[in-house]
Amino acid sequence: MSERADPADAADPDGPTAGTEARAGAAAVSRTHERTPGARELAAAAEVFALLSDPTRLHLLWLLTHGEADVGALTEACGAARPAVSQHLAKLRLGGLVQSRKDGRRVVYAMPDGHLKRLVVEAISRADHVVSGEPWHD
Repeated sequence: MSERADPADAADPDGPTAGTEARAGAAAVSRTHERTPGARELAAAAEVFALLSDPTRLHLLWLLTHGEADVGALTEACGAARPAVSQHLAKLRLGGLVQSRKDGRRVVYAMPDGHLKRLVVEAISRADHVVSGEPWHD
């Protein structure tokens, strides 16, 4: 009969499974991303981060992680002026981060990209740790 590892040891960086977990994590990363990103992928990723670098745009994207919304609802929720919200949404749409559709006289915005949704949520979660002083975790 094999002995099971104690879950507390797995959480302990100095525990008996620490090296095994690091190797397993590295193996998982290499399986997920089998090749090194090229110049085109890095440039595309940098463009996303450039668009995320503005607090108002980041707030708009965070709002869109909760579902689609029109300019009026986004303006009210983020507190910026309507012309500024419209300009930010136009940049996000041109950058391919959001999509828009007409609903009568309204333009409704959505963020269908699950990768981007997770990126935005994780960025806000990390910021919460920075601001609140909560300890880091995996």
